[in-house]
Amino acid sequence: MTQIFYLISISALVFSFLKSKEKTKLALKKAWKSFESILPQILSIILLIGMLLAILTPEQISMYLGNDSGWIGVLIAAIIGAIILIPAFVAFPLAAALLDSGAGYMQIAAFVSTLMMVGFVTIPIEIKYFGKKVTIIRNVLAFLFSLIVAAIMGVVLG
Repeated sequence: MTQIFYLISISALVFSFLKSKEKTKLALKKAWKSFESILPQILSIILLIGMLLAILTPEQISMYLGNDSGWIGVLIAAIIGAIILIPAFVAFPLAAALLDSGAGYMQIAAFVSTLMMVGFVTIPIEIKYFGKKVTIIRNVLAFLFSLIVAAIMGVVLG
């Protein structure tokens, strides 16, 4: 499947180059600058995942976040996801690595959904713009919804 995407991409690039060399070169320069700007973040992802997997053994990950950890593992994952602040493009590779190391689908669903929807670290900024009541309601509802998502994922994928 990956080869098909490479083939499509290369074909589109060749077509673009034949259509307009100048625009294609400009687009490639912009793409390279974008790549350079996200390269430090990509390297930090690799470093973060590598360190996490070096510190935690698959047995530990399975114990705390595996299928056998049940709802305690879901709550642990949800709380960790609600507290930490990392971008989505870091969260999904991290989730995949955790799944490969023995984490359960429910636990990872809770982790990723709270990571994306609950902003414990950003609460002061949210309060400033939306008010205390709205911020608390939004975060509590997002946390509860994440637990519902985890339960659904557990039924669907478990």
